Amino acid sequence: MFRRRRDPDDFAAEIEAHLQFEAERLTDDGLDAADARAAAQRTFGNVALRVERFYESQRWAWWDRLSQDVRYAVRAWRKSPGFAVVAVLTMAIGVGATTAIFTVVDATLLHPLPYPHPDGLVSVVADLPGVNSYDIGLSQPEWQDLEHSGIFDHVTPVWFDENNLTGLSRPARVGLMSVAPNYFAVLGVAPQIGRAFPPDNYTSGYLLEVVISDGLWKRAFGGRSDILTQSIRLDTDLYRIVGVMPPDFHPPGRSPDERTVDVWAATSFFGPPIGDHPPRNNRMMPAAIARLHPGVTRAAAQQQLDAFVATVRRQYPNDYPERTAWTLHLVPLADTVVGDVRRSLMLILGAVALVLLIGCVNIANVLLARATSRTREFAVRQALGAGRRRLIRQLLTESVCLSIVGGAAGLGTLVLMKQSLVRLIPQGLPRLNDITLNWTVLSFALLTTVAAGIVFGLAPALGAGRQDVTGALKSDGRASSAGRGHARVRRLLVVTELALSVVLMVAAGLLGRSFLDLLHARLGFTPDRIMAIRTRLPYPNDVTIDKYRTIGQEAPFLREVLRRARALPGVEDAAIASSSAIPLDHAARDLNTMPMLIEGRGADTSQAPLVDGSVVTPEYFRLLGMTLVRGRAFTPFDDENAPPVAVVNEAMARTYWPDADPIGQHVKLTRNPASWTTIVGIVANARTEALHESGVPIIYASAYQSRSKHLAIFLRGQVDAGRTPDRVRQLVQSIDDTLPVFGAQMLTDTVSASLASRRLSMEMVGAFAVTALLLAALGIYGVLAYMVNARTHEIGIRVALGAGRFELLSMIFGQGAALVATGLATGVLCAAIVSRAMAGMLYGVRPTDPATFLGVTGMLGVVALVACYVPARRALRIDPLLALRGD
Repeated sequence: MFRRRRDPDDFAAEIEAHLQFEAERLTDDGLDAADARAAAQRTFGNVALRVERFYESQRWAWWDRLSQDVRYAVRAWRKSPGFAVVAVLTMAIGVGATTAIFTVVDATLLHPLPYPHPDGLVSVVADLPGVNSYDIGLSQPEWQDLEHSGIFDHVTPVWFDENNLTGLSRPARVGLMSVAPNYFAVLGVAPQIGRAFPPDNYTSGYLLEVVISDGLWKRAFGGRSDILTQSIRLDTDLYRIVGVMPPDFHPPGRSPDERTVDVWAATSFFGPPIGDHPPRNNRMMPAAIARLHPGVTRAAAQQQLDAFVATVRRQYPNDYPERTAWTLHLVPLADTVVGDVRRSLMLILGAVALVLLIGCVNIANVLLARATSRTREFAVRQALGAGRRRLIRQLLTESVCLSIVGGAAGLGTLVLMKQSLVRLIPQGLPRLNDITLNWTVLSFALLTTVAAGIVFGLAPALGAGRQDVTGALKSDGRASSAGRGHARVRRLLVVTELALSVVLMVAAGLLGRSFLDLLHARLGFTPDRIMAIRTRLPYPNDVTIDKYRTIGQEAPFLREVLRRARALPGVEDAAIASSSAIPLDHAARDLNTMPMLIEGRGADTSQAPLVDGSVVTPEYFRLLGMTLVRGRAFTPFDDENAPPVAVVNEAMARTYWPDADPIGQHVKLTRNPASWTTIVGIVANARTEALHESGVPIIYASAYQSRSKHLAIFLRGQVDAGRTPDRVRQLVQSIDDTLPVFGAQMLTDTVSASLASRRLSMEMVGAFAVTALLLAALGIYGVLAYMVNARTHEIGIRVALGAGRFELLSMIFGQGAALVATGLATGVLCAAIVSRAMAGMLYGVRPTDPATFLGVTGMLGVVALVACYVPARRALRIDPLLALRGD
């Protein structure tokens, strides 16, 4: 094929020369010229066979046959352009959609983390299952024990925080990741400019040097080449820049904010501002990343870690009481980054795969109908010597070529619309920047395309290879055995198509009902006309220079901000709270969990339950419309000079005081001053943590008695979403010009964003379900329409013998109804199995919800029966004279 070959004319001339020499020799022996020529040909043998063998020796036979089949397929498409266009569009939609979803799955779930040897990276997760506390974080002594345990190469805590970047034209908020000096050694990455931290530098406090992101380098410093001579000021502390990370480096974070870090600062997690001797039960570090020794599996490391945990618990029994059952386990770092997205993406991928399969079934039905009309053609080919394999190969080549053209069209559309499709994906999706059309995706698209072509071409090909040649040649095409066999296969395909459609529609129905229930769930607060804007007070390493060090220093700032905020145009009321009090904004978690001691139930903080909590001003409950059930809310007089008080929600009251009155009970929040806090009120449960859960125990402390560095300013009224954030920025910086103001959001948008993942699943599966419904209707219509066409002669005889309209309608309609009933019954059984696997994604609806199952089967049944009715009506219009004219 790809090198210079001998000319066939030259080969023919050589044969002719042989024949001529032999004929001349025989002529010399006395034969006449004609007899000599004939004898020479007999001696030489079959010339045509020699030429054919020469031709085959110069080529790849399979390539010749393939090219012949491809050319024949193209000619067949020209004869049936309508069929070719519909099939190509079906495959383009199916393959394009499947590949589009797979690009997201590949980047998020399958593609390894972009670090050297990513399989060795794990998250170390600590739990206290004995007191129902999970993912509680690590303390500094526990981290040091792990670092020297011999189980890992390196272990680094990671602690994300928002920080104040000053010294620029105006203060800015930056994402700061506090890490151990060995952080970049754990990940195996290096800065593009400068250096990382010395991995063995475990001095007290923070190292006064930072590594910054490529984005901050370009955004704040204009990409200047002398960046390593520059410094930045974070929370009034001056840090020297020693490195700039590459633009494609993204840290492995759990939340979108943690994946967009601007600054990395190194600390040993002891010394100012943390403290010189952190206790074991002060688990301030929320997460830790470790790298396993080369060649050590995660299972082997987990066994070593279990032995390590047992040793530590024996060594420090007072810090690890038996009833808490403190334990550590390893989770692949990739799973930590992905979080709960895996389930939604796999559901969407399964849904689009079902749509592709339904499309293949539809094309297979059409090909079977065409194969029936080509019965005599296949019989003639076999009679002329074509073997069964050759015939099957030809038909599979036709179907695969059709699929490849459709797949190429779908892939081309995906390439052109890539940016538009990416914008449809929720921005919180992990590793969104990794979504690309790489070789893995292209290989998947090719494999899917070829597999789809084989799937919808296999049934017609096998049927053509099994037909009775003699019977097909004698038959007039009305009722050959091949045609009857094809009809049975087509009915089976329609049943399969209906069953798959039921599965998809039930899944979409359950997700839709869950979404609507969440959308109309009673929130327990009123998000309308409320804007939240965030700021952060400084937290300097030297706490003695912190001008907001005490409540007495912070409270005047809060009161002044509230006073000026109420005077802003359109503002009717204002409140301030810790950022964790922003409903449903999980990126703003600050004081979201803390140990809580309950009076009379022990004083060991290692056994204290972890509870969600926030710090709020007295106006918070009124502004958000949260109902006070009993007791009282905070007042402006609940300040540093008054006894500490707290308000709890109903869920906390039921959880921790099921048989007692919570009001008047005393608790100690260990991050607050050491005095006991009195519960003075109970508010109704609100869906502030998650829309699908209203019963999360929450405790609220007064902002005039408990400090919080991360603050949210709440404004209610006719606020201007475009101008109010700038007004608030000017307001806050007129009081303290070092504070950043950022993160403005309307609470209605926050509530909507919290549904982004569920909305994506519902919309995608719903769209695929509608597509499946249409394809199923077309499939059953095609089968019955073909059946009516094939039985035209029979129907003409029945009409001629006196069959009435009702009898004909019942005959055709009954066959369609039987297919529909079988498909629906099969689909309901399959959907019942699939829906149970979706239970974790549902809210307010059972996996086997009768209303959903009945609604889906009813809708699909009506659509399918309408599709049956159209061919049945067509059968009534058959003229018996025309139907019998051929006889």
